[in-house]
Amino acid sequence: MKIEIKKMIVQKNKLRRAFTLVEMLLVVTIIGILAALVIPKIAGTGERARVTAAQADINGGIKSALGQYEVDNGFYPKSLQDLIVAPGNVKNWHGPYFDPPKLPMDPWGNNYIYYYPGKHNASSYDLLSVGPDAKEGTDDDIGNWTK
Repeated sequence: MKIEIKKMIVQKNKLRRAFTLVEMLLVVTIIGILAALVIPKIAGTGERARVTAAQADINGGIKSALGQYEVDNGFYPKSLQDLIVAPGNVKNWHGPYFDPPKLPMDPWGNNYIYYYPGKHNASSYDLLSVGPDAKEGTDDDIGNWTK
């Protein structure tokens, strides 16, 4: 009798080793809900990082190079290329003002746009990234002026 009870318990345990369909559906549903909550928060992080990187270039490295050029020569360059290659009319050029001597690209792979004198900053320069849409004059432009 004891042997038969043990066999029944062993057989019952063998049957319980797999998950039921309901248990599997419940787990898949929970994973789906968690993914729906987490993925949108992660998805926007990359774009915000690119915007922050463009702002850092505009208000940091490129601004610093332009400022150094202005200190050396008494005026801002006519183009960003003047920060890499000495223009013919400049006597105190101590560049290149970037290391390595190459103009930086914005995080979307576009050239930064430079105007001197500026349209927004008439007494100095405008420096901008056209942002992810690569079109100047749209809402996603990132510049060195207050909107």
